[in-house]
Amino acid sequence: MPLWFEVPGLESRLLEPLENLVEAGGSVLVVIVLVAMLLFSLALERVWYFRITYRRARQALIERWAARGDHFGWSALTLRDVWARELIGQLRRPLPWLKLLVALCPLLGLLGTVTGMIAVFDSLALTDTGQARAMADGVARATLPTLAGMAVAVVGLLFTSRLEQIIRREEQRLHDRLARAVEESDA
Repeated sequence: MPLWFEVPGLESRLLEPLENLVEAGGSVLVVIVLVAMLLFSLALERVWYFRITYRRARQALIERWAARGDHFGWSALTLRDVWARELIGQLRRPLPWLKLLVALCPLLGLLGTVTGMIAVFDSLALTDTGQARAMADGVARATLPTLAGMAVAVVGLLFTSRLEQIIRREEQRLHDRLARAVEESDA
């Protein structure tokens, strides 16, 4: 039984979509795909962090706070705020990078469109024929990076705004749970 790497012609079949992508939208479209992969990798990492690591760290913080003897002094409340800010800061950590990648996608799309239009006008100037069909095909290929950049940016923006909403909610819930832990330990 042949393994996947022994299949003849598999490499060309695997690289064919990438070649079609470069042919259709230019090299800028490949950069947009790479930025999208990075953006969605960071998004998946945040989902993983929130579902597993953050919840464990939150529970450990609540237990550490409940185990303290002093809960109502100025230094205790300041320490609670510092601990909570530190934990929420870890949740917020990649947010600037996500926002940067979201803002970068439409700009890369515009760059792809501009370079594609330059190529269209250059080819029209060389042929000296006003073929409307060739120009329309070139313009359609030139706008593909803008479409891809905007699509990635919209999905990234939806995820980023949802993550910000989750962070605000978790910040409030963390303070509520810390207060409830003190009430339960005093009861």
